[in-house]
Amino acid sequence: MTSARNQSAAGLRGTVLAGARLVLPGGVVENGRLTVEGSRIAAVTTSASHAGGGDREPGDVDLTGHTVVPGFVDLHVHGGGGASYASGVAEEALRAARTHLEHGTTTTVASTVTGEIDELCHQAAVLSELVEDGVLAGIHFEGPFISPGRCGAHRPDLLRHPDPALVRKLADAARGHARMFTLAPELPGGLESVRMLADLGIIAAVGHTDSDYAKTLEAVDAGATVATHLFNAMPGIQHRAPGPIVALLEDERVTVELINDGVHLHPSVLDLAYGTAGPDRVALITDAMGAAGMGDGLYPLGPLQVRVENGVARLVEGGTIAGSTLTLDVAFKRSVTVNGLGLDQAVQSLSTVPARLLGLTDSIGSLEAGKNADLVVLDSDTYDLVAVMRRGEWIVGADRLRKAVHAA
Repeated sequence: MTSARNQSAAGLRGTVLAGARLVLPGGVVENGRLTVEGSRIAAVTTSASHAGGGDREPGDVDLTGHTVVPGFVDLHVHGGGGASYASGVAEEALRAARTHLEHGTTTTVASTVTGEIDELCHQAAVLSELVEDGVLAGIHFEGPFISPGRCGAHRPDLLRHPDPALVRKLADAARGHARMFTLAPELPGGLESVRMLADLGIIAAVGHTDSDYAKTLEAVDAGATVATHLFNAMPGIQHRAPGPIVALLEDERVTVELINDGVHLHPSVLDLAYGTAGPDRVALITDAMGAAGMGDGLYPLGPLQVRVENGVARLVEGGTIAGSTLTLDVAFKRSVTVNGLGLDQAVQSLSTVPARLLGLTDSIGSLEAGKNADLVVLDSDTYDLVAVMRRGEWIVGADRLRKAVHAA
């Protein structure tokens, strides 16, 4: 169904964006020119590659003073807009996806939360339909195969050992759309499940774990390739017991998820992770729950209740941090303005790296001819979001950009 906002934006399809700063795979260029035809990027031209690279022509959208980056890719998000992917209700999942889309996330992997196996199978069936409809890019099962001692905002009584048969049952329920499982490899069946997931082409992620350094490396050797929200829900670094954090940071086979909301990680810790792993091994995620894009209040997270105060989500019982209220446009801005990342480095961690993990670099993750016209327009001074395009269609910002059309 096409919304009124998208109908009003239709006149800007097949357009040329001129004069913007473009963050491209080869670096950042000024006064660039990006042509969109249908759902694809038709051409990217710079002043260095074409004499008239940034020149305005009649009908161009003049983006002087703006920065264009690829659409963001979120590997780990539980909800938004007051809705949850764990609800098992398609309408809620659509609302959550739309909320994050309006904040620049053009590719979403929907994350579940620990529940009964049969309920998770039902959720997977609902979410799989949205993958097949092109709304979502896949499903991430976070729980129930995690450590009781590091369960965070997951109900302890619903946790299970990662029995490969149960893991396979959830994977089958997702009808080929399971992209990632988070599990604790030290639990019985953990390493076997990691090997099975690797054989199935599904990402095995180490998280919510009490694993030590050696066992974590065993998991990586078995095929684990992602660290679920590194530092959170796992043992800290001790000088004689480095634990999973050091193992995951130092191994070049592992991509580490980080939550850059100013709550889950101190900026210096995020800087440490970048300095060790580098931006080509970091995927910035939201881990957002239903309150993302909303105000303070009470929200469900699977079978648990969460209270959000001053934008921080905590379980009503116990006060444990329960996901975030983050959106990726805010994560991008923090990465550049607080952590001092270059624009190209931020794009790597918000778009290119997660697209690579999903095996989708032929269509998303960078601004290149032939790829999906998924892009985010930012103010070049503040890095605040101005507009979002997904597959050639303006999601937000169409009215503002319409006024920027260059006249003859």
